[in-house]
Amino acid sequence: MQVLVIGASRGIGLEFVRQYRQSGAQVVATARSEEALATLRGLGATALKLDVADTASASGLAWQIDGHVFDRVIINAGIHGTRTKGLQTPPQDEFDAVMRTNVLGPMRILPQLSDYMAPGARLAILSSRMGSMALRDSTASWLYRASKAGVNSVLRDASLALQGRVICVAFHPGWVKTDMGGSGADLTVDESVAGMRGQLSQLTAADNGAFLNYDGQPLAW
Repeated sequence: MQVLVIGASRGIGLEFVRQYRQSGAQVVATARSEEALATLRGLGATALKLDVADTASASGLAWQIDGHVFDRVIINAGIHGTRTKGLQTPPQDEFDAVMRTNVLGPMRILPQLSDYMAPGARLAILSSRMGSMALRDSTASWLYRASKAGVNSVLRDASLALQGRVICVAFHPGWVKTDMGGSGADLTVDESVAGMRGQLSQLTAADNGAFLNYDGQPLAW
């Protein structure tokens, strides 16, 4: 099995690399810093330097993965921005950074992947239930919520464009003990990733375009 993980510097992305390598998969993973790239190489992954928020860097992904045919693609790169309450207008530079990373990043990456995915491959974008309209009961971190609602839309379009060839889903990874989730979260990173890996292996064509919890529970958009 060949796996591509976009955004594997730490946390969930790095754990995907670790678990897939432990299972014997060939893994290609991206990061921005030399330190993170060295960590990925130490796990036995092919490490590629990539910044999805940078136009030149993101546009060069295709030539870096030339020759690969992936069975699993995980798009994990994302940032949170300032944690806010209520209707606090974000500074323009922060709005641009969050939207460029969380929404434009996948929109830059997805068109380059079509020729590098095996028939029946599974593609997952790491979203969040905070992006759900139907499940929303708080205004906390509304910029992050808007970006995850946006990437959910991107995933749905990808599922239509790739229908019949690739099964595409958006995952809520749960509330995970990472730098973003904090130490008080419900799940360890290995529990979250193990759950998502298990769900990816069980997906059928009927799941294409779904929004799922890490344990496979369907989530409302």
